[in-house]
Amino acid sequence: MARSAPAVMIPQLSAFFGITTLGVSTVLGTYYYTYSVTSLIAGIAFDRAGGKYPIALGTAILCIGCLLFAVPDVFAGNVGRLLQGAGSAFAFTGCVYLASNGFAPKYIATAIGLTQCVGMLGGSAGQFVVGPMFQNGLLVQEFWMYLGIACGVTAVLLFIITPSKDKTPVETTIGPIKKGNLLTPYKIVFTNTQSYFSGIISGLLFAPTTIFAMTWGVAFFQQDRHLEYAQAVLLCSLVPLGWVIGCPLLGWISDRMGRRKPVLIGGIILMLISFSQLVYVPSLIPSWITMLVFGIASGAAMIPYSIIKEANPDKVKGSATGGINFLTFGITAIIGPVYAALFGKVQTTDMDYEAHFRNAGAFLLLTTFVALIVSCIIKETGNRTSK
Repeated sequence: MARSAPAVMIPQLSAFFGITTLGVSTVLGTYYYTYSVTSLIAGIAFDRAGGKYPIALGTAILCIGCLLFAVPDVFAGNVGRLLQGAGSAFAFTGCVYLASNGFAPKYIATAIGLTQCVGMLGGSAGQFVVGPMFQNGLLVQEFWMYLGIACGVTAVLLFIITPSKDKTPVETTIGPIKKGNLLTPYKIVFTNTQSYFSGIISGLLFAPTTIFAMTWGVAFFQQDRHLEYAQAVLLCSLVPLGWVIGCPLLGWISDRMGRRKPVLIGGIILMLISFSQLVYVPSLIPSWITMLVFGIASGAAMIPYSIIKEANPDKVKGSATGGINFLTFGITAIIGPVYAALFGKVQTTDMDYEAHFRNAGAFLLLTTFVALIVSCIIKETGNRTSK
């Protein structure tokens, strides 16, 4: 919710911080800088300390970040957004860590899909629930204060209920990891080409959902397609709602097949088809159907999270998740400002709005197509892989 909600309040944030909408985009984008870098720290923390303390700490940091975002000062907003990204890195990485340690390997894609499913319920609510609240008079500072308090309560509950690290030694093919070397897990992860391919694919697939649906989509639908605010919010919220369906569904199909690549490639192709239709022939199918289908297909972005775990030893599960989060959101942190600079500036009244929408969409279609190419190169890791 902290990641997606700003999409429905960009004009309000602009007035709240006293900056332009492009300036708001810059502030919001700082989330991905700390999210990507802190994911590496989180990965090591989970491998060393288990889930209990890092998860609670991450949610507490998110709490502070939300409270700072309620301060009407752009510096406080930047610091708050940086802390939101850092805290969220611990939270999601921790959820995946617990899921991968609590389920049998043959169910790992389903477990990760369900994890992301529940997370994206919050992402969807951050738009279709929060949007009407702002229409009914909710203030920016009120929303972030309430969200901060909710995160604080969650941090306490997580500290109480999350199980401590299992002290039983785990035997692996790489032998024990020496306590003195914190970088050993990442040396294993980042000397594996599969890890880079996984991160590139996931990062490029996250771009349309994160940059478009969760940041610029509402503004673009209002400006370029001349939709009402409520309708634009609903359309964008259908993408994370589609993830709620697509992540566990595609994960389950992948586990049933015992293969990753067919489901990954199929999801990407469906993403390309649905988003192309939205951009170039919007009258062919109602936009709400297209956005929901696109969101469901986008669930394929979680398949690389299974691939990177299967391509690396069990002993570095936490670091593998931290590594792919670093790569995934590092790519978002790079693409986001470029996209904002190209398409996010205040537009003139005499511009071709439809051409602007098509050009903005074509950029994201290109990133998705590159993900398709890399998906054809990456090695299969499913348990039915031909030896």
